Amino acid sequence: MPHTHPSPSPAPEGAGAPAERARRAARIEASLTAPGAPFAVVIGEQGTPEYADGPRTLREFVETTWAYRGTPFLIAGEQRYSYAEFFAAASALAVRLRERYGLRSGDRAVIAMRNHPEWQIAFWAAQLAGLVAVPLNAWWTEGEFLHVLEDCEPGVLLVDGERLGRVAGWARRTGTRVVLFHGERDGGGEGDEAGLRVERYEEFPAPDPLAAPPDVEPRPEDDATILYTSGTTGRPKGAVATHLAQAGAALNPRYHAAASALARGVIPGQGPAPVSLMTFPFFHVAAFTGFYGAMAAGGTLVLMHKWDADEALRLIRAHRVTHFAGVPTTGLQLLEAAERAGDGLEGLTLFSTGGAPAPPALVARLTARYGERVEPRNGYGLTETSGGVLAHFGDEYRAEPGGAGRPTPVTEVRVAGPSGEELPDGEAGELWLRGQSLFRGYWRDAAATEEAFGDGGWFRTGDLAVRREGRVSIVDRIKDVVIRGGENVYCVEVEGVLHDHPDVADAAVLGIPHPVLGEEVAAVVRPRPGAGVTAGALREHVGGKLAAFKVPARVLFTDGPLPRNATGKLLKNRLRAVVEGAEEGAEGSLAAPGPACAADAEPLTGG
Repeated sequence: MPHTHPSPSPAPEGAGAPAERARRAARIEASLTAPGAPFAVVIGEQGTPEYADGPRTLREFVETTWAYRGTPFLIAGEQRYSYAEFFAAASALAVRLRERYGLRSGDRAVIAMRNHPEWQIAFWAAQLAGLVAVPLNAWWTEGEFLHVLEDCEPGVLLVDGERLGRVAGWARRTGTRVVLFHGERDGGGEGDEAGLRVERYEEFPAPDPLAAPPDVEPRPEDDATILYTSGTTGRPKGAVATHLAQAGAALNPRYHAAASALARGVIPGQGPAPVSLMTFPFFHVAAFTGFYGAMAAGGTLVLMHKWDADEALRLIRAHRVTHFAGVPTTGLQLLEAAERAGDGLEGLTLFSTGGAPAPPALVARLTARYGERVEPRNGYGLTETSGGVLAHFGDEYRAEPGGAGRPTPVTEVRVAGPSGEELPDGEAGELWLRGQSLFRGYWRDAAATEEAFGDGGWFRTGDLAVRREGRVSIVDRIKDVVIRGGENVYCVEVEGVLHDHPDVADAAVLGIPHPVLGEEVAAVVRPRPGAGVTAGALREHVGGKLAAFKVPARVLFTDGPLPRNATGKLLKNRLRAVVEGAEEGAEGSLAAPGPACAADAEPLTGG
């Protein structure tokens, strides 16, 4: 969005002491959020901070991108969409959804595909049509899709050929319409389409570049998205965000970009628009932060069909990529590939990671090779926050690589004690958040919603954090989650599948450190007496019911009972020490690792 910007702060002379960095950050925030400033903040009707200016709905947000017209927006191989072409295509599909399919405001539109340009067309068509967009994890199995489809009851499925077979059974049974993208190339055959109310996107009439989207005006309080996550039960539940929340999420990355520029002594908004290599799968909330930021600045997204570090280097050179964003796994692999190739990444100015904790050595490695020319950026966000709400960048990140950063001005932070009391700086407690981009609750799950929010509308993240002088560091996770290469693996879900195996008496799943993925999934299994089950058989059993990234890479067998406390809760710290101390490949202990290496795993780019 066009803004008038304040004069930049003086260029920093090194990182400085923590107190001085905190004062500098406070001055920058004040200059950006004061009345009349580009990110001025007011207190909204809910008593929480909101951006005073800017869009109030996602429709308002996307309509502003029409001004970029001929600027490239989406690049995927030979496919190209300018902003004008993208907007025309999204508008035409939105009209079709309303007028031909009869969908109405509030109906759900499921989007299930890898990172094709048409994912963006489908998502924004849903917004222009007043629908609730429901992006689904493209790696899910048919059973996982079925649970969510039954839960959200969409009025249309916008899917690619690779996903068609996984949703076809539900679509046939319910008579739900299907729009098929890339069906020919990616395997959507006639057998999958039989008995479906399916139309192929490539057969639609060419969009009229002058045609308007439907005459629909969503309200800020209307639902815009349902993003599915999992809770303590391990079953996916839908985090519902309003248009106002997503509009706040769309401005959050622009605020952090402006703060970063001022910290470097640069006037925000000057220079060419960013060209970003998009490695996050679009359904991942970290991708929302990336494409919102790019769209607000008229930037270009360069897409990858499948993650490959050498191909990423080629794309960076070919398209003069300025911004890289990905999970720490892909970031480390990109740096390794650049070192092997002697590639100086000359055009790169931003190296951002998210979706999983970044190892502190990553920023040190980046700085040692590229100095301060490439700015490091890290952050923190959740599905329930609609994207990143904390950001750590520049000198402050270099000086304190273990932190998660500072919040946006529309995000309130509390580090809470056992009774919800706010803890002083330096004490660890649960991270609670409140503000514009927070979700409103879980879809059709009042009990989970009530459990998630404390008094005063504070969202309990389940993460253990420490705050010092406005900065937040995440020190542990209260929830039983393994973050493998940026994807959440809920241990109870995997444990449930292991317990379904007839030869398993007991099982525990946990995360153990991995040098590239951050964590990998491990399982400790107690077989039934006399059972001859193998690690490979158990991994195959899990893989038949859950996505590949949830399959334990290591399986350790034990003859004795698993350690539990008096209430029956597994003592996973004790198990973790045993698993990490066992030698991989030793007889009777760890199974050979499965396909956990991100270098050959398609999921890192969405399917």
